[in-house]
Amino acid sequence: MTDFIQLVKERRSASNFLPVQTIKKEELNEIFELVKLSPSAFNLQHTNYITIIDPSIKEKLRKAADGQYKISSASAVILVLGDKKAFHQASEIYEGLKMLGIINKQEYDHMVNDTVSFYESRGQEFQRDEAIRNASLSAMMFMMAAKEKGWDTCPMIGFDAEEVKHILNISDQYEAVMMIAIGKEKVESRQPRGYRKPVMEFVTYM
Repeated sequence: MTDFIQLVKERRSASNFLPVQTIKKEELNEIFELVKLSPSAFNLQHTNYITIIDPSIKEKLRKAADGQYKISSASAVILVLGDKKAFHQASEIYEGLKMLGIINKQEYDHMVNDTVSFYESRGQEFQRDEAIRNASLSAMMFMMAAKEKGWDTCPMIGFDAEEVKHILNISDQYEAVMMIAIGKEKVESRQPRGYRKPVMEFVTYM
């Protein structure tokens, strides 16, 4: 396993990928097996991923992303979705705890009711924020796991979210949080790492 500190330092947002670098579904699934361990509020696992490897679909996405070449050259493009109604799955997700005897029926009912009411009482704006928050946590895990497996990534927000959802036939239940291009970085075109603030500028102790 790669040393964590080394992994953090080596992860970069790749601006250019080597073309014709195929990534197998088995390799992606190994990454997603790690991603599924990401934290999520109430264990609702708000994040869904659509993985695009079909060149024709990638070209449609490229048009929706202002023609960014990295979408074409990447081995795959991952659309990260946040489920705004993830709390509706609370009963299914907590069912396993009840079946294993970790919680009893009364505790199960309380968990489900408390989770659902928590989200419903805070309204649609909160539900959208939660979808973005939790999908962002998961997306960071994806990028770190991909790097550990030898793949480079670039998170992308420069795209028409509604057009992308239209291309991929995604319902309004999901927020298109970001796209992640994944492939093998063309290292010779890499720019020096951008300025990072000193810790004292972004951390406050009280």
